[in-house]
Amino acid sequence: MKLSGYIINDIKPLNINSKISDLQLLFNQLTYSHIPIENDDHVFLGSFSETDAHCFESDNLLNDHKYAMENFFVRDKTLWLDVLEAFAQNSANIMPILNEHNVYLGYYELKDIIGLFSESPFFSQTGGVLVIEKGINDYSFSEISQIVESNDGKLLGAFISKMNSDVAQVTLKIGSTGLNDIIPTFRRYSYNIISGHEEDSYVESLKERSDYLNKYLNM
Repeated sequence: MKLSGYIINDIKPLNINSKISDLQLLFNQLTYSHIPIENDDHVFLGSFSETDAHCFESDNLLNDHKYAMENFFVRDKTLWLDVLEAFAQNSANIMPILNEHNVYLGYYELKDIIGLFSESPFFSQTGGVLVIEKGINDYSFSEISQIVESNDGKLLGAFISKMNSDVAQVTLKIGSTGLNDIIPTFRRYSYNIISGHEEDSYVESLKERSDYLNKYLNM
């Protein structure tokens, strides 16, 4: 999915020599978790969090507290799943975007990236959901695809939904056929069947949770 259409530029980074009061004012006006910061040469330095901003003296300069800046960002060519992961790892709802020359281009909003997830074929296409499990060193996505396709199924999506030192659990979205023939084949290949949903109830539940999160982020 191309993300260039989701880059937002309505907020420019604050200069590192701005006052803390300027940062606090921005947070009072916006609902963002972080505000990006740049130096006099317009080089991106990092972001201050709202939590930290309200702990500092308003007359101080941002430069006095640069130790508190968080240096997370993504590139303009970063894939959307990696962007979503960056949001999760940094507990942020705004993600600065830099090009290959480290020039600040704008930012993504979390709700826009989550919206892309809910629009993916995993949610939008009808099909069955199958959760399988196998030893961490024994499963392979090529084998999983072969099993699905050999039973006239169409793999619409797959992701590792659980992993530990022994086993990996993989959630599959399968279209074009029921699961009655596919499940026995997975068992013959020594996969454990955790759950299988002929109807779309499982995906609908995930989509409802995604929609709820979107509504929460828009409040």
